[in-house]
Amino acid sequence: MGNRTAFVDRNTNETRISLSINLDGSGKVDVHTGIGFFDHMLNSFARHGFFDLNVKVEGDLHVDCHHTIEDVGIVLGQAIKKALDTKKSIHRFGNMILPMDETLVLCSMDISGRPYFYFDIPFSVDRVGDFDTEMVREFFYAVSYSCGMNLHFKYFHGSNNHHLIEALFKAFGRALDEAVAIDPRIEGVLSTKGTL
Repeated sequence: MGNRTAFVDRNTNETRISLSINLDGSGKVDVHTGIGFFDHMLNSFARHGFFDLNVKVEGDLHVDCHHTIEDVGIVLGQAIKKALDTKKSIHRFGNMILPMDETLVLCSMDISGRPYFYFDIPFSVDRVGDFDTEMVREFFYAVSYSCGMNLHFKYFHGSNNHHLIEALFKAFGRALDEAVAIDPRIEGVLSTKGTL
């Protein structure tokens, strides 16, 4: 099977976003959102998921970081869905329990076409760099619903908010890598319904 790639261009009065992803890449990343910590998180997601990711954003950062982060989530979800096309022969499910120093989190997903989102993550500060911690939930919610993904995050322990957020993005990358992996034993899609 050839590389599964997608490009999405989305322009609104609040953001202009160009994003491309290769699900069969090697972790090559070129990301410029205007938010340093968010760039770092997207880089961590793509490198640990072995996705080639390019993101260019012009956002209304003079307002705050909300529109930029949420809209990138929307576009990333759309790109993943587009790159998967028919979802033929994918594992569909992905899971990762990821440690990062004192932090331990779980990310679990089902690329079922039916979006659902659960997020049980406590933050103890409002911001990390120029990134509002409440935007972690908004970003992953946007990915989940624009992709059609059942996505769950669970907190076990941890105290450093940078570590906690980074663990979530890395866990998401690893779980997604597992979910989109091709299994030659799967003819069509992995569903008793015959469709995803």
